[in-house]
Formats: sequence, C-alpha cells, structure tokens
Amino acid sequence: MDEFLFLRQEVAPALMSGLWMSIRLILPSAVCGLALGVLVGVLRIYGNHFLKALVGTYVLFFRGFPLLVQLYLWYFGLPHVGIYLSPYMAAVIGFSLCSAAYHSEYVRGAILSIKKGQMMAAKSLGFSHTGAIFYIILPQAIRRALPGSGNELIYLIKYSSLAYMVTCIELTGEGKILASAYFKYMEIFMIVGAIYLLMVSLATWGLNRLEDFVAVPGFERIHD
Repeated sequence: MDEFLFLRQEVAPALMSGLWMSIRLILPSAVCGLALGVLVGVLRIYGNHFLKALVGTYVLFFRGFPLLVQLYLWYFGLPHVGIYLSPYMAAVIGFSLCSAAYHSEYVRGAILSIKKGQMMAAKSLGFSHTGAIFYIILPQAIRRALPGSGNELIYLIKYSSLAYMVTCIELTGEGKILASAYFKYMEIFMIVGAIYLLMVSLATWGLNRLEDFVAVPGFERIHD
C-alpha cells in the first residue's frame, strides 16, 4: 500500500510533468526537422554548386557531431558569443537541426530513385522546373522516404531524453531526480522505459497507418 501511495503521490505527478515536456520537445522538433530535411534534400539534388556545397557541409556537420555535443554547443557554447538560449529552445533547435540532416538523406535517396524521365515528361506538359519538382517529383519522393523518416521520428522520441543534460527537465530528467531522491532506480526507470515504449508504439502504429493512407495501389505495399 505504501508503494502504491508513493507511485501515485510522488512518481506519477513528476513523470506526467516530464512526459508533457517531452511531448513539447518532440512535436515541434519533428515538424521543423522534417520540413527542413525536405528542403535540404531537394537542394542537395537540384541546387546550384554553392547551395549543394553549403547544405552538404550542414549535413556532414550535424550527422558527424554527436547530438549531445551539439546540445552543449547550443546551450553552453553560444553564450560565449553573446547568444543566450533557454534550455527548451536549445533542445528544440538541436533536435530539429540534427533530425533534419538525417531526413534530408532519406529524401535525397528517394528523389534519386525516381526516373529522370518524369522530369522531362512534366516539362513537356508545361510545368516549370520548380513546379515539376514540387508537384511531380517531391510527392512521390516523400512517399518513398516515409519509412526512413518515420524511423528518424522514433529516434527523436528516444533521444529527446538527452534534453535534461542541458537542464531541460523532461521525462528522463524527472525520473533521474526521483531515483536520486528515493534511491528507487529500478522501479522508476522501468516506468520511464515503459512510457517511452508506449510513445514509440503509438508513433509506429500512426506511421504505419500513414504509409497505408498515402500508398498508391499497385506501387507500394499495403500493410495487412
């Protein structure tokens, strides 16, 4: 009974507060990361030499530096050049930019998988180069990139747990505070892990439904 009261009165409120912060981190990071990733992926294929070099350097940097190092740079490094970010903003910016670098590779690969003849066919129908990209090529590429980009969303859910390292106290941060205060590491982190498992399971289910919804019959596999 004492254990139940402890979980209800101490653990549940703290972890719910942490879960809400995790969701506030994940949602904007996922949206911004995907939008920027699509733009970067397109520029890596259709940009001029300068833009290709610029976005290529961006992808190399954000895929090459460990995410935790990036978060430290945003939160602890930028104040040395006079830029101060809140823990929340530093985490969202870090997650968004890192996630976008990976999304861009999925989008770039998907674009390259589309036959070049489609661009010529679109132009023959009166589309401009930009119009052909955004109305003909990109919709197909996004459908093909969806499984990989969905996988990146799953990673984002899990590596949002790094935010507490820059003092943005989310689910893992609340769990660490509780575990340190009550020395119940096994119990608390099993609950924390179960919550992450639930979020990942819900995201996986939603992504599978989205893949089915956007699939073109006869071209993409439909889930059973």
